[in-house]
Amino acid sequence: MTKRHGYALLTAIVALIVVLSTVLYVSVSSGDGRPAGPVTAGRAPHNPAAPASAGTWVGTWSTAPSGAEPGTGAAGLAGRSVRNVVHASVGGTSARVTLSNLYGRSPLTVAHASVAVAAGDGTAAAVPGTMRRLTFAGLPSVVIPAGEQVMSDAAPVPVPQDGDVLITLYSPTPSGPVTYHRHARQTSYVADGDAAENVTGAPYTGRTQVWRYVTALDVLSDAADGTVVVLGDSITDGITSTADADHRWTDVLSDRLRAAVASGADVPRYSVVNEGISGNQVLASGPGRPADNASGLSRFRRDVLERTDVKVVVVALGVNDILRNPRLADPERITGGLRALVRQAHGRGLKVVGATLMPFQGHRGYTDAREAVRQRVNARIRAGGVFDAVVDFDEALRDPYAPRRLRAEYDSGDHLHPSDLGYRRMALAFDLDDLEGAGQARL
Repeated sequence: MTKRHGYALLTAIVALIVVLSTVLYVSVSSGDGRPAGPVTAGRAPHNPAAPASAGTWVGTWSTAPSGAEPGTGAAGLAGRSVRNVVHASVGGTSARVTLSNLYGRSPLTVAHASVAVAAGDGTAAAVPGTMRRLTFAGLPSVVIPAGEQVMSDAAPVPVPQDGDVLITLYSPTPSGPVTYHRHARQTSYVADGDAAENVTGAPYTGRTQVWRYVTALDVLSDAADGTVVVLGDSITDGITSTADADHRWTDVLSDRLRAAVASGADVPRYSVVNEGISGNQVLASGPGRPADNASGLSRFRRDVLERTDVKVVVVALGVNDILRNPRLADPERITGGLRALVRQAHGRGLKVVGATLMPFQGHRGYTDAREAVRQRVNARIRAGGVFDAVVDFDEALRDPYAPRRLRAEYDSGDHLHPSDLGYRRMALAFDLDDLEGAGQARL
């Protein structure tokens, strides 16, 4: 069932299980929800009285903070409620949220926060009975220091798999600039005043295509045993995918995994979260401190290793190192940076699947010299010694008669980013068996 169909049925099912999930809920926030600092992962603490459905804490959605939102440097969003709409890759019986003030220059006061199940597409309304106030170390509000993040306590909310979740924050005081993710490809909402627990969505007259402050949603799930984290650039960010449709290649990969598990296939039961940033590079960061659009190397620990119960890392980076280098990029430096990412992952016992770089002839940044660098990077990736396993996006999407170009049906029109059909083809090219096992490459 696609996102565009079946929300009425989903709403009815969610409403029916709200009371049951609340009764079955076992508090696991003690020792898991932390007031600040890195997010840790793993199973819920052992409780002999807990139901068998207690499950495992996994990431169901995440995004990377990409910079400071323009125009918010002084007041931030003081006096307004921000309702972020995020898409759950797997469902669960409880949820917890990570908030970031990475790019703030002053403490961010979150006076009121909530989580709820969205009532449908294109609405800020919640399914009745699913609205839960978020707490932080047992308190209803939290102050996040500049440059820091916090994780909420667990809240008993029945998060549906492949459904939307509303994460709402109200800040009464100036605290700019706002930490945000620029290309959400998802409509979120803004209201004047404190409307954090408003169920109808009526006050949310403002719309935005960015995510603000929120960087992760975890769920206590029976449906997954761990998390796949995808590190990438605008192609992973899904910048040319249809907005509000969840057609990024990572969304389709998540759908494939769920379907394979449901059919009884012997594949890992993992959620998939997306840590793509448009314009991201392996080696170079943007300006500022902290840097806007931090490089893959500098953000790897925060955006990948600190995600909840990560088991496998997928890396799809490198094309911007070629396109954005004022001089000719060095394929040895690019592949050396990719190997450095793998070494960090192997230090945590994680497997790394790497992607070849897709063609871009016809794009304004194309030159024959840059194409030669892409070919050399891909040759090193395919030869082994960089990643534990390889997904060949280049082979899957290139035009067989003009292999320096994307196939026309897979091209969004800018000759670099895929169309919805191209994103789907990327996910179909992914061998689900490659998600098995731990890191083995000898680097």
